[in-house]
Amino acid sequence: MMSTIPMGLQLYSVREDCARDLPGSLKAIAAMGYDGVEFAGYYGYAAKDLRKLLDDNGLKCCGTHTSLASLLGDQLAQTVEFNHVLGNKCLIVPSLPEQYRNSNEAWKTTAGLFNQIAGLLQPHNMLTGYHNHFIEFKPVDGVIPLDAFFSNCNPDVVMQIDLGNAIHGGGDPIDFLRRYPGRAVTVHLKEYAAGYDKALIGEGAVDWAEVFKLCENGGGTEWYIVEQESYAFPPLECVKRCRENLRKMGR
Repeated sequence: MMSTIPMGLQLYSVREDCARDLPGSLKAIAAMGYDGVEFAGYYGYAAKDLRKLLDDNGLKCCGTHTSLASLLGDQLAQTVEFNHVLGNKCLIVPSLPEQYRNSNEAWKTTAGLFNQIAGLLQPHNMLTGYHNHFIEFKPVDGVIPLDAFFSNCNPDVVMQIDLGNAIHGGGDPIDFLRRYPGRAVTVHLKEYAAGYDKALIGEGAVDWAEVFKLCENGGGTEWYIVEQESYAFPPLECVKRCRENLRKMGR
């Protein structure tokens, strides 16, 4: 049975194509069967122009990767308005300056900050969250940093688990999906193969069947988002093959 969870693409996967020709890239992405895109930069376009490009291609905005600074102080209102125009509700922080993550206590303090931001976004029907790399799975004083963070976050702070990054860091993304049910509103589908960073989805170590089972049964997942950072083929060809492989898996 085919999943009803829509499939997005993190545009960082095809960043050079987007920088050269964003309209053409979005058209190609839609033709591959993607339902939406997650932005990681806006290529100089205003929000209304990005929204028109999305609408013209039948695509939704399934998220934006936005800096923590853009969610603080006076910048928050501008960020909310930009994302409102895009029709996006998930404002995901993709990385943190070192002072926010250089100890387990720092992670706990940062969790409190995310809880505050989440509260400010709630009236706008928007969510914030965090996207892991690999460093968050290297234990500090016996504690996994991502645990120090999410165990102190409110349930409405999104855990955008990046599967490949987690395995790269020695972590188990399936364990996190089990222990934080309902938190993975968006999930980064990324493959991992030891010693080969160009593996496409379905060609590595990720237990896709278990990931899909957890996401689709209590995971709270609203979007799957493909991210491919290294390439054995041209980037657009890589993300096309990822989409085809996922379709073969019923997604």
